[in-house]
Amino acid sequence: MTETIWKMIGSGVIETLQMTVVSTVLAYLAGLPLGVLLVVTGKGHILQNRVVNAILGTVMNIVRSVPFLILLVVLVPFTRLVTGSSIGTTATIVPLTVGTIPIVARMVESSLKEVPPGIIEAAESMGASPASVIFRFIIPEAMPSLLLGGAINLATVLGYSAMAGCIGGGGLGAIALNYGWYRYQTDVLLVTVIILVLIVQIFQEAGTILAAKKRHS
Repeated sequence: MTETIWKMIGSGVIETLQMTVVSTVLAYLAGLPLGVLLVVTGKGHILQNRVVNAILGTVMNIVRSVPFLILLVVLVPFTRLVTGSSIGTTATIVPLTVGTIPIVARMVESSLKEVPPGIIEAAESMGASPASVIFRFIIPEAMPSLLLGGAINLATVLGYSAMAGCIGGGGLGAIALNYGWYRYQTDVLLVTVIILVLIVQIFQEAGTILAAKKRHS
């Protein structure tokens, strides 16, 4: 491969990391409270509300069930409204965030449901308010699982960012498609795939280490 291609791959790595990290952070800003709400409004929980729980759960399921490539296309007008463009790294962050929010919400819900009911009952017996139960007991107790889920979500967003190359997204996905596939440069395709795999492994290992430290702290 030429020096130009290597520089392009280097830029692609930066763009991919930018899309992945920014989209995941934004998705957690929305998905974390939604996941908490899904749990605490569930049957028998501290803020039980079947209507809110059913509506929120249905919306999350609908968005999560839409294939990401279709979601990319459907959100083109909204993406253009928000960023002024429907292609490129910045524009791709919008559908990545929207597509990841329900995944984050459901993963947070799953993690919080692992908290033993006895902990919640003990907190309530001590007179803790619903907010205190959530932020001082449930979330801290679920933190190891939340960290592992965060690593999985980063890997998911990374895969989505690669797919975004099909409709003009930046990053390694666009390079793999435009050079590795369309121009039959198998060496470029192989290198981009290897880099993506390595990034996923790094994210996963970091999440595992952080979760283990939190579990033993």
